[in-house]
Amino acid sequence: MTALLEVAGLGKRFGGFVALDGIDIEVAEGERLGLIGPNGSGKSTLVNCLCGTLAHETGTVRFEGRTLDGLPAHARTRFGLARTFQLPRPFVSMSVADNLKVPLLYAIDRRAHGHLTAAQTEARCEELLRLVGLVDCAHKFPRDLTQVDMRKLELARAMAAEPRLLIADEAMAGLSHSEVSDIVALLIRLNERGTTVILIEHIMRAVMHFSQRLVVLVSGRKIADGLPDEVIRDAEVERAYLGQ
Repeated sequence: MTALLEVAGLGKRFGGFVALDGIDIEVAEGERLGLIGPNGSGKSTLVNCLCGTLAHETGTVRFEGRTLDGLPAHARTRFGLARTFQLPRPFVSMSVADNLKVPLLYAIDRRAHGHLTAAQTEARCEELLRLVGLVDCAHKFPRDLTQVDMRKLELARAMAAEPRLLIADEAMAGLSHSEVSDIVALLIRLNERGTTVILIEHIMRAVMHFSQRLVVLVSGRKIADGLPDEVIRDAEVERAYLGQ
């Protein structure tokens, strides 16, 4: 498979603290990659460096062969790299449908293929709502949503930008067993529709069911990268992450 995302020698410091130490990762087109590690391992820092929220000091990030180093977050979104946040950040004064129209108009309408008409925007919005199971919530406000529906809205907002690569950052935090299963199934559906997905998650049941490959970070270093069943049996992973 062709590499969609290439991360080479990525390094990030905060003063004297090394948050990322020479991270190398490749993500193939269409892949489902799980990224795990204990708190403080560098997962969020890595995501922020990939998405342009933070600037890395060493190494490089390439997406579809294009170097992203130095580009702001909004430019990376327009190139096809989108993310969700651990704490959903909807526009609280807008309806669920209007929350999707913002990224539709911002990210899609400004790409080279031209402007979306009002009818196209409405149709795309309804398609996204049906995809995540929120079509009946179109006119509700975020405050009226359940926790799992808020997570679905966060995913729909990211997907509204039509990303080639979606980074789902702890999209299941605080959910029940059945709700976790719903989100995993949704992420797999998104992947089957052509979106490459990186899942950052602490819920191992979800990670193992979702991931085709697993990367483990500990103290800013990558300590394992491979098939999930093999990675979780790695002695260093067991000591550092699973506590065995």
